[in-house]
Amino acid sequence: ITYSSVETKQKDTMTNKLKYIILAVVTLSVTITFAQERENDSIEGGTVNVVKPYTPTISDAFKIKEVPTLNDSTTINKKEIKYNIFSIPVASTFTPAKGRAATVDKEKAVKLYDNYASLGVGSYTTILGEVYLNHAISRTERVGGYLSHHSSAGDIEGVNFDNNFAETGLNAHYSQKLRDYSWKVEGGFQLQNFNWYGLPDQDMDTFDVGHSFYTANIGGNIKFDDAVFKDGSVLFRRFGDDQDSGENRFLLKSGFVVPVADVVINTEVTIDYLGGSFDKNYFDDKELNYSNIIFGLAPSYQMKQDDLTLSLGVNLVYLNDTEASDGKFFIYPNITGSYRLVDELLIAYGSLEGGLNQNSYFDFAQENPFVSPTLFIVPTDQAYNASVGIKGKLSNSMSYNVNGRYLADNNRALFRSNAAIDGDAENYQFGNSFGIVYDDVKTFSIGGELNVDINRNFKLGLKADYFAYNTNNEAEAWNLPDIEASAFLDIQIDEHWFAGANLFFVGERKDVLIGAGGPFILPTATQVTLKSYFDANAHVGYKITDQLSAFAKANNIANQNYNLWVNSPVQGIQFLAGATYQFDF
Repeated sequence: ITYSSVETKQKDTMTNKLKYIILAVVTLSVTITFAQERENDSIEGGTVNVVKPYTPTISDAFKIKEVPTLNDSTTINKKEIKYNIFSIPVASTFTPAKGRAATVDKEKAVKLYDNYASLGVGSYTTILGEVYLNHAISRTERVGGYLSHHSSAGDIEGVNFDNNFAETGLNAHYSQKLRDYSWKVEGGFQLQNFNWYGLPDQDMDTFDVGHSFYTANIGGNIKFDDAVFKDGSVLFRRFGDDQDSGENRFLLKSGFVVPVADVVINTEVTIDYLGGSFDKNYFDDKELNYSNIIFGLAPSYQMKQDDLTLSLGVNLVYLNDTEASDGKFFIYPNITGSYRLVDELLIAYGSLEGGLNQNSYFDFAQENPFVSPTLFIVPTDQAYNASVGIKGKLSNSMSYNVNGRYLADNNRALFRSNAAIDGDAENYQFGNSFGIVYDDVKTFSIGGELNVDINRNFKLGLKADYFAYNTNNEAEAWNLPDIEASAFLDIQIDEHWFAGANLFFVGERKDVLIGAGGPFILPTATQVTLKSYFDANAHVGYKITDQLSAFAKANNIANQNYNLWVNSPVQGIQFLAGATYQFDF
């Protein structure tokens, strides 16, 4: 720092002080002038005394800053004391108890097995056997099979002709589940033996009334988790009999998801081919052939809003009758909906649907094994199937369903007894077999069902339906019942015992018997009424170990020798006992 800079700073300091002194003098002059003007005011002066009680504050208090000294000869200085802790290690035997949750009693987990074998024998020389196998090859692959056999010697009361039957089936499958899709392929074979024992005259000389069916099939399905192509299935089935009849069916189904703007359309595509032949007609030796293919396209859109679920769609079908070189196009409604009126307690639902149903020799023979190998087969045009109903839950363990339906079927297939042939006849031409007649039938039905499921140990189901028919050409809706009812019961009594029962009731049915006639004699037709029947069945079982259990069954407990079809009575009360063994490989 230089001297010149020091002098400059001193001058600045003196200048600032001079400014403050001048400012103070001016302020004091103004104050004195203002006070003089107040003294010259005309208001007389006075004295004002303000009295206020004294309120001390903390700032008024003071404390002694120093500690006073005492000159007392008796003052004794305090003795300094030092404290020491002598730590001696001691072994502790205390172990705190660990806290744990209270135990809850629960049932032992049931061991589930992948395979089982069952065998039972009973009255009428009945044999019932089943073997089911299912083995995991890897985490994604499984292979399995199913073998079944059911046979009986017959011995039906009042029947002089052979009435035994036997059914044996074998099925195998292989499946694989991958990350985005799963698929399965399967095939099987079945052999069935029956007898046309339902002759109107059981006193005539007996002859061989046996016949058999065979079925071979192969097919598969595939499902995708997240793709436009949802699923698909394919089936090829060969069905025939020992009367030189044969039928082939190829069925392909697939499902697609087609996005259109912000709307998703679910679409189902169907290709259904059926072709077959019979060696002869019922009344002559002319061969019967049939062949048709059905193409179906069914797009639908599902809408959900609050408690309303509605599916709007249409079913487009084209039928090509290749045997008759004829084609026809059909349009059917495909509408379903439901509305929750009271949560799960009351749900209203309805539908309006239709379709072209492919009839086949296989389906007819499985429903009625006494059909003759002389059938004329065409599809059924179900113009519409309208239904309305309500369903819901009465409690957590009880549900119900009440509905009404109205169907319009064109060319509906009806079983009717075949006429007897006079003279040289086949073993099914004595009025002991059934044929097919077609008619336009309208059906009204009303029914309901109730299901009870309590703790998996008690299950009860009740179902009943009433039918009313209106035919166009035929006098009656042949062999269609007016009432059908059923009930089932399953009970797990305790850890070892289990039991169950099922009941069936079928109302009256109508059929017609056509006599053989003769030269210059017209055959006679007599309408008959098949009585309603009730069939009660029950079973009981005991679980010996986790893998082995024994069972006993009783069928047709009421011992009713009812007719399932005209002149075709069934066996009386039947008993069967056996065992089931579960295992893993």
